[in-house]
Amino acid sequence: MINYEKDFYSWTQEQANLLKNGQFDSLDIPNLIEEIETMGRSEKRELESRLTVLLLHLLKWKYQEARRGRSWELSIIEQRLKFEETLEENPGLKPKLEDILTKAYKFAVIQASRETKISRSVFPEICPWTLDEITNESFYPD
Repeated sequence: MINYEKDFYSWTQEQANLLKNGQFDSLDIPNLIEEIETMGRSEKRELESRLTVLLLHLLKWKYQEARRGRSWELSIIEQRLKFEETLEENPGLKPKLEDILTKAYKFAVIQASRETKISRSVFPEICPWTLDEITNESFYPD
């Protein structure tokens, strides 16, 4: 058996071949479980990351009206599409969206404060928009 920690790539190939050949007794079950759980967390982080960037741009749009431009608009459009695509590929994350939104908003406020030099206290403590608004292609906060 190939060592999981010393040659991850070869280990994955070996595990795939064992699965394909029905050699279930030879599988490295503990490490397979760990990797599958890690893949799930990775997809959740991707969705949260897309939402954080989207919220960041929506906050900048709202709080820096004079700096609004095509670049920010395109970033909002792009992040909406990437968020929706990630969610479509992982519909099992839908029940977790409110928690993901809460966490993503906190990170977005920190980033917005850093990028805009606006005090964190100026931004609402709780996200002022619903997920429907955030993902609505015609929504831009005033």
